[in-house]
Amino acid sequence: MRIFDPHIHMTSRTTDDYRAMHAAGVRALVEPAFWLGQPRTSPASFRDYFDALIGWEPYRAAQYGIQHFCTIALNPKEANDPRCTPVLDDLPRYLAKDRVVAVGEIGFDSMTGAEESAFTAQLALAREHALPALVHTPHRDKAVGTVRTLELVHADGIDPAMVAVDHLNEVTAPLVADSGCWMGFSIYPDTKMDPDRMVRILQEHGTDRVLVNSAADWGHSDPLLTRATADAMLAAGFTEDDVEQVLWRNPVAFYGQSGRLTLEPEPDRSAADLVFAGNSVRRGGS
Repeated sequence: MRIFDPHIHMTSRTTDDYRAMHAAGVRALVEPAFWLGQPRTSPASFRDYFDALIGWEPYRAAQYGIQHFCTIALNPKEANDPRCTPVLDDLPRYLAKDRVVAVGEIGFDSMTGAEESAFTAQLALAREHALPALVHTPHRDKAVGTVRTLELVHADGIDPAMVAVDHLNEVTAPLVADSGCWMGFSIYPDTKMDPDRMVRILQEHGTDRVLVNSAADWGHSDPLLTRATADAMLAAGFTEDDVEQVLWRNPVAFYGQSGRLTLEPEPDRSAADLVFAGNSVRRGGS
């Protein structure tokens, strides 16, 4: 089984997570730019973070046999901070980088005017750079936020097939299902979806235009929940091909629209090779 996690924040995770993910079948991932938890106070701190997403993190992932890509954006939460919004002027040069496969995360957090302004500006950047857009739906008023998201996508004129509306649930999935956008679901303890609920959604809506991710970050989360979802799908009667479509071919198709998703053949590496590589990284970083 091979897994592509289309939304995970490995900056927040350990090398042990990389090793466990590889053992579970994860071979590729996309790391969206997001809020690190500690508020940033200037565009310079974003630039350092973006540089790490493009440079250091792909190297770290490669030591464990996982191919790393990223998305770049001003995230919705920090779009409310006037100290951060000037980073919008820096985005075009990052959106030209080879391993940047989408604009994201963009969208809503608290449904403010500042968030909507940043959202529309970054939808336009995605369209201008011919990149997909990864959209965050709010934690509260999720249905209202999802409806407004779809209105803004339509108003911008971006091809809906280039947009993934993420963090959906049983209430919001039907709103997106017929929009032409991709449906994203985060298998994340307590606050989002779990594997069994995800299986029921797949039974209802099918496996087309569906992205399943762990969204694992610095909070209570689990980078192995994509594999748990695959196992739950098989237990519920889905075929191995269904699992391959949801957890590999779909994210490849969505991010492949960027023209930058260059997936290399998996090298012939033993578990011992991976352990040795991981030890080398730890020694080098000490």
